[in-house]
Amino acid sequence: MGKMKFVLVGCGRIATLHVAGYQNREDAELYGVYDKNKQTAEKFAAAHHIPKVYASYEEVLQDPQVTGVEILVPHHLHRDLTVQACEAKKHVSVQKPMALNLKECDDMIDAAKRNGVKLKVFENFVHYPPYLLLKELIAKGEIGEVQGIRYKMNNGGLLSCNAPASKLRAKGLGVKADECNLEPTGWKVDTLSWTWRLNDSLSGGGPVVFDDGYHKFSLFVDLLGGVEKVAAWIDESKILGGVCQDCPAVIMWKYADKKLYGVWDITSSEGLYIKGKYYTCDERMEVTGSRGILWLTRCTAEMLSEVAPVVLYKDGKTTQYWDIPHDWQDAFIRSTHDFIDCIKDNKEPVLSGERGREVLKFTLAAIDSSRLHREVKLDEYEDKPPMKKKSFIRLLLCKRKKK
Repeated sequence: MGKMKFVLVGCGRIATLHVAGYQNREDAELYGVYDKNKQTAEKFAAAHHIPKVYASYEEVLQDPQVTGVEILVPHHLHRDLTVQACEAKKHVSVQKPMALNLKECDDMIDAAKRNGVKLKVFENFVHYPPYLLLKELIAKGEIGEVQGIRYKMNNGGLLSCNAPASKLRAKGLGVKADECNLEPTGWKVDTLSWTWRLNDSLSGGGPVVFDDGYHKFSLFVDLLGGVEKVAAWIDESKILGGVCQDCPAVIMWKYADKKLYGVWDITSSEGLYIKGKYYTCDERMEVTGSRGILWLTRCTAEMLSEVAPVVLYKDGKTTQYWDIPHDWQDAFIRSTHDFIDCIKDNKEPVLSGERGREVLKFTLAAIDSSRLHREVKLDEYEDKPPMKKKSFIRLLLCKRKKK
């Protein structure tokens, strides 16, 4: 096999983190980009020294030199673009969440199988080096039998460059940067990169539990296996005008065939300052075992910057593990390598189409649980069609009418 050539489809904010995984690979290269905004694609290609800019998605799929595509577009486009790529015999890495419902997942899986190509759901948390170390320590028996897991997620809004209207929040809270000696934090996200996520008919669900939550649901399944049932309480809070996000929330689940439970607690603190290079979201996981406890920190931001990425408590002693890569970018690099290697070595990616479907079912069942005010068994979850697509303005008007 010659050098494999890949194309990024969609040049939004997250695309910048997909570039590094192709660097220093002798067997693969980032050969081209396509975005419906040609100027955006040209600017992105120039900034990252990518040789080819395509005029259309059809042109990408018709190019015999292209080995595979990475689909980095809004969720409602995932199914159609994936199926088209599979039909063109191109391997596919599609950004999380995989699709809007299980039927779309099945269409994507079927298309990949019929055409003999690989289908990977791109998710970086399961490739985060500190998480991989945590899994290794558990497998070695360092904490004995796992007794339960707890995950805490907290968004910070103060002086965050990626939080909507963060400057207004700071002003409303009476906080001035020069008074508290704080610098702006997080990376700047273009408005168009997040507003569509607040439109359920395009994103498929809320920006926290459904969209970003796919990272966490993937971790929970990857770490300890399939889930039997889930119970969730998902509230909403205003973030900009009449627009809301799906938090605070608490999600609880039971793993299949074992007395093992997990809890995920989600909060958002407008006045909390969280230092980070990327999204200003602090995340930490605690895994309790029969002989010890493991903590995973800084999955995205760096609130606990003086605490190691992995901490082990056992026999009255605490061990901190610092000597591992722990930048958010490192997880993206490993996830990209997983895509390249699964094609090269003819193996399944860590998050295959089938596993991606399982994670999405877990996610949708949690949302259903909150809506129905009862626990939902995953075997009994009934799939639903995607919402009829609405413009952002129309969606706001509909929400006002319901009130």
